[in-house]
Amino acid sequence: MRVILLLLLSAMLWGQQEIDERSTYVLGPGDQILVRVLDMEEMSKDAFQIDMRGNVNLPMVGRIQAKGMTVEQLEEAISGRLKAYIKQPDVSVTLHEMRSQPVSVLGSVRNPGVHQLQGQKSLLEVLSLAGGLQPEAGYSVRIARRKEWGPIPLPGAKLDETGQYWVAEVGVKEIMEARSPEKNIPVKPQDVVTVPKGQMVYVMGAVKKSGGFVLGEKEKTTVLEALSMAEGCDNFAKRGGAKILRKTDTVDQRLEIALDLGKILEGKQKDVAMEQDDILFVPVSGTKKVMARSAEAAIGIGTGLAIYRR
Repeated sequence: MRVILLLLLSAMLWGQQEIDERSTYVLGPGDQILVRVLDMEEMSKDAFQIDMRGNVNLPMVGRIQAKGMTVEQLEEAISGRLKAYIKQPDVSVTLHEMRSQPVSVLGSVRNPGVHQLQGQKSLLEVLSLAGGLQPEAGYSVRIARRKEWGPIPLPGAKLDETGQYWVAEVGVKEIMEARSPEKNIPVKPQDVVTVPKGQMVYVMGAVKKSGGFVLGEKEKTTVLEALSMAEGCDNFAKRGGAKILRKTDTVDQRLEIALDLGKILEGKQKDVAMEQDDILFVPVSGTKKVMARSAEAAIGIGTGLAIYRR
């Protein structure tokens, strides 16, 4: 019974999608269409492509300007031409391949930029077209959609300040791990898909796994949690000399917050909250203060710095 309901729901959603495309999708160069006319077999054999000038050449109809029309409008235009030969032409136009409508994929993806939709693509497929996520990508995807396409079918979707675009967010894990398949929504032409950089903290020095750590959905962490992500101190760590290096308004300076990791681990001192882009530095016993500066420099340069996702 559940399977039947899911199939019925899918059919309803697909039908609604076809209606939307017929009335809102604007045809353009590169798009391919199928034209069916009752009792005209020569019209129904192959798909027709709209040329770079926006025209499509059809049997008996001739060259017709399709660029800028919806599917419904093109049907009416073809019917008007065919009335010279057929009293009441029965014309049906369907989209075969979408090639003229771009989607922008921005942010922490491997190949950001404008990608052409070729047929219907889901959100996950569009992220794949952009090469997938960068290691420092955050845990949400933002979608902005032109108002005429209607609300984005995601919880919390709303119009932006201009009233011209619908905006919504969805969790990366929900679509990547198929936790909520219904949230892997179809992408529409001219959508803007953005993957923001995740909030990060860094753990450097005498730890087992140094590098940058992308925070999870809660986007907050503490010293103990950060140390746990780095798999703890190594055998040469000077726990009493640890510090947090925190950004300040001065670009080339950081605030140093002294820590005693030994006491925090033993519960004798409270755990300390970390902020975005904080560096937890754990020195090697007997090292000089300059090593903290080198950790800060490593973050600034970013060369060879490992990035880990939770």
